[in-house]
Amino acid sequence: MQYAILIYSSEDIFGRLTDEEQEQALDKHRALQQELTGSGTLDAVAKLMDTSSAMTVRQTGENLLVLDGPFAETKEQLLGIYVIECETIDAAIEQAKKLPQGIAAYEVRPIGWGGGKIAVEDADS
Repeated sequence: MQYAILIYSSEDIFGRLTDEEQEQALDKHRALQQELTGSGTLDAVAKLMDTSSAMTVRQTGENLLVLDGPFAETKEQLLGIYVIECETIDAAIEQAKKLPQGIAAYEVRPIGWGGGKIAVEDADS
């Protein structure tokens, strides 16, 4: 099953780290990416741009609105995502534990469908 590891933190957290702390954090990302690539379980990784570049599409009544920003209800923003293949959510959590701690929170969530393929039963949920 595919799992997403969603990375949440303050957008400016990385810039506040020393060069050494930044390199240590990136080393953990590189190590996990190399491990997952080697095992064939890494599907995608993306670092998202700042929320100032985000747009939100939302339906209000009959109208579709395109709004500036992500309109998150929190100080922390979604900064990046891993899509990985794991047997269980516990296995996905173990992978998330390898990422740099203390500078971000990592949400692990099962993916219901991906890759442009929607199963008929998934389309109704």
